[in-house]
Amino acid sequence: MSVAEELPGGIDTAVLRQSLDEVRRVIVGQDHMVERLVVALLARGHCLLEGVPGVAKTLAASTLATVVGGTFARIQFTPDLVPSDIVGTRVYHPSTEKFDVELGPVFVNFLLADEINRAPAKVQSALLEVMAERQVTLAGVTHPLPRPFIVLATQNPIESEGVYPLPEVQRDRFLFRVRVPHPAAHEELEILHRMSVRPPVPERVLDPARLLLLQQAAEQVSVHQLVADYVVRLVMATRAPGEYGMAELAETIEIGVSPRATLGLVSAGRALALLRGRDYLLPDDVRDVAVDVMGHRLMLTFDALADGVDPEQVVRQILQAVPPPLVVWNQNR
Repeated sequence: MSVAEELPGGIDTAVLRQSLDEVRRVIVGQDHMVERLVVALLARGHCLLEGVPGVAKTLAASTLATVVGGTFARIQFTPDLVPSDIVGTRVYHPSTEKFDVELGPVFVNFLLADEINRAPAKVQSALLEVMAERQVTLAGVTHPLPRPFIVLATQNPIESEGVYPLPEVQRDRFLFRVRVPHPAAHEELEILHRMSVRPPVPERVLDPARLLLLQQAAEQVSVHQLVADYVVRLVMATRAPGEYGMAELAETIEIGVSPRATLGLVSAGRALALLRGRDYLLPDDVRDVAVDVMGHRLMLTFDALADGVDPEQVVRQILQAVPPPLVVWNQNR
């Protein structure tokens, strides 16, 4: 059956579609990116937007924060940043002769890490605890972050001067890596018409309390045992491709995806199912999010990187080789 129309507290799940429509009122095209941002919100995951400058990555993140409500902060990552600029530090006050804790800008519901790959490794490592445990430890004291909390990061994939590639451990903490392409010709014309006069201003549709209820509803989406087995087979195919009839990928994949990919496929699939109005997960939901969940977690061999092999194409090859199960849900249960 379809998901219940109202959640506890009187929250209608149709508000998700309203939120999508409100973001799309500002962002022309880029439907895939906008949908993935909403899915990441529901799945309590972080999202990495990768694309050349000017394709509305930052605008999409700030618009989503306005539509959902809650606190928002933008950090422009630069090579001269230090960890205390992000998480906070202890400040000595001579008047009281004591140290006080000054919390950093990460203590918000929406954190936009703009051009995240421009900061050095010590700054990026400061986000590891923030993204995984959703807390900051300063001087031995742990400070929890507000709930909900999500990191929306952007990076330019074609620039190599003055940038620092994200370490694997940090990439693994992003639920999605979404590639943002240039708009098509008709979308470019719509951008010209819509944004050159008076750009539309997004309106607030949700609030953090209702978003928490929607996140809880996503966690309650049913997962059939066959679908769970399918998720595991997709993950294992990246670690032992020869056992799944893809022996040629053994020379392409250095290290398969981590268990975070397994959890991410289920959580993102559940959120997508809820967005589509269902309270059960289908293999198609898993397949739809697989490339964005698994692509940035694959570590390819040196030869594959030298040959320009795209990890997302490797994921698509695995999706073709690993057959999905046939799951029939009782629509009248």
